[in-house]
Amino acid sequence: MDSWLTVSRGPAPLLVSIPHTGIDLAGLDDRLVSPWLGQRDCDWWIDKLYDFAEGLGATIVHTAISRTVIDVNRDPSGASLYPGQTTTGLCPTETFDGDPLYRKGEEPRPSEVDERREKYFMPYHAALQAEIDRLRALHDKVVLYDCHSIRSVLPRLFDGTLPVFNLGTNDGKSADPALQAMVGQILAETGETYVVNGRFKGGWITRNFGQPQNNVHALQMELSNRGYMREPEGKGTPDNWPVPYDPAFAAPIRATLKRILEGAIAWAGR
Repeated sequence: MDSWLTVSRGPAPLLVSIPHTGIDLAGLDDRLVSPWLGQRDCDWWIDKLYDFAEGLGATIVHTAISRTVIDVNRDPSGASLYPGQTTTGLCPTETFDGDPLYRKGEEPRPSEVDERREKYFMPYHAALQAEIDRLRALHDKVVLYDCHSIRSVLPRLFDGTLPVFNLGTNDGKSADPALQAMVGQILAETGETYVVNGRFKGGWITRNFGQPQNNVHALQMELSNRGYMREPEGKGTPDNWPVPYDPAFAAPIRATLKRILEGAIAWAGR
């Protein structure tokens, strides 16, 4: 398997997808305005936040490639998943804030986008499908849980301050209502802000693989960064972003996330 793509196989009916923690810029450093800018929109420390999942028996699929190179949670055709709303593309040319990622004239051409899709996007999705197939041979139901995080305030993408927990099931199409309700109840009990199918309803991974009619149930969890790190105000600078991972600060949200994954495994085993 490619060194940038890792799969940790477990026996439980839970597949955890970690598509946006990669910081490998695949040799683009000199074409970008700066490497730091190319890594700023990473889902920082999500792999550390969920590192308990392997101990639960979950299967984990992870890419080390930065979303700046290619975003494996976008429609591979390049079509927007949120028509009418600002979002970034398959091979982004700007950050979440709208800052240019590439030096003038260095943006990827269509042929390069095709190459990146073949080299990185397709293998990641093939790995997810292979693990779904493996787990479906072992279990009646499988839950795919797609892990994400984002800065709490991003005026270009959404108004105001994002809730701490943002659960997406593509408006109920990607998962059984009972599973969605179970996770929603856990979120309600935290006392933190949360929303179900709000601004983030689930990206391509959730929408493509979530097929309740085939007993594959997909959830996307978008966390606001402030839920597990001391998030600075504004865009952040190379001096203060990313904030180092602090296990003690992250412990409360980790406990909630563990409840959710344990609940998903139990639900799938019924």
